[in-house]
Amino acid sequence: MQEDLFSPLALRETELPNRVMVSPMCQYSCENRDGIATEWHRVHLGSRAVGGAGVVMSEATAVSPEGRITPEDLGIWSDEHADALAPIAEFVRQQGSVPAIQLAHAGRKASKTRPWEGSEPLSPEEGGWEVLAPSDEPWPYDDEPPQQRAMDQGDIEEFVEDYRRAAERALDAGFEIAEVHAAHGYLLHEFLSPVTNDRDDEYGGSFENRTRLVRQVTETVRDVWPDEKPVFVRISGTDWLPDRESWTIEGSIELADDLHELGADLIDVSSGGLHPDQQLPEEGSSGQLPLAERVREESESGIAVGAVGGITDAEGADELIRNGKADLAIIGRKHLRDPYFTLHAARELDTEDRVAPPTQYQRGF
Repeated sequence: MQEDLFSPLALRETELPNRVMVSPMCQYSCENRDGIATEWHRVHLGSRAVGGAGVVMSEATAVSPEGRITPEDLGIWSDEHADALAPIAEFVRQQGSVPAIQLAHAGRKASKTRPWEGSEPLSPEEGGWEVLAPSDEPWPYDDEPPQQRAMDQGDIEEFVEDYRRAAERALDAGFEIAEVHAAHGYLLHEFLSPVTNDRDDEYGGSFENRTRLVRQVTETVRDVWPDEKPVFVRISGTDWLPDRESWTIEGSIELADDLHELGADLIDVSSGGLHPDQQLPEEGSSGQLPLAERVREESESGIAVGAVGGITDAEGADELIRNGKADLAIIGRKHLRDPYFTLHAARELDTEDRVAPPTQYQRGF
């Protein structure tokens, strides 16, 4: 039987009921700047589970206070954070969706105001903090960037342990999928790309050295995560910086195989975000879909691949799966406009018998 958008997907012993995933989308809504999940997060993520998505993934959830993009970001650096997330994971599961969490550190893109406040750098006096990065060069802000420090060996070891502790808490909170965020110009992506990594130690220079930290983090999360549950890694397929030495799709394909060998089960292929000089394709975010297709076709390991960017309708999402371009359709902004995208897609594709709304909503469908 040909796979389609409503075919289950088995990853290890975890079965996704369909191939729709709610992409992690920052909400910048921790009211007390403490990283604790609120009712906003519960309703936001819970609504998408009610809407039928196979996987509902949290926004980028910081593994340490310094790993937040903004002071209002979600975090998981203490048991209190995990306790606040646990009811959300349980509600998502009760709706038949798979609860997932993206573990993240923003690196040199940390300590900023929220997007609707201009994404400006924050000084410590304004509630910001010193940011960590592979190298000294800061994000090229128009204004004075936050204080930045290149990570030393001790910082790197602590960073890996932050991921270990975060994964342990995420598991205790009831999440079934953990995703390592290594995209969009955040810390792990900064190590991957020679644009932001000019180190001369074992974490810089060669491809092997620049990918060392993401491999260590993935291996660490895999070590925590049960054998029957999957681990994802989100990468930027390319920096979109063709005029300089940078991270490219060829490197992404090689990295995908390396990560699969370490126990990663799916590569979530996004793109860009490393530098404001990036040259995005004319198609906009949909121009990154061919990157996912290349990883799926050219990786030797056969690792599963998720495609994200510019997926705005049922037919397009279904086409990705039917034509073997991706194993998972990862949908963000469309889910902001329509929390019930998956239920509506089932109707459009005449597959209503394969996904059902909650009993409370059935009279509406």
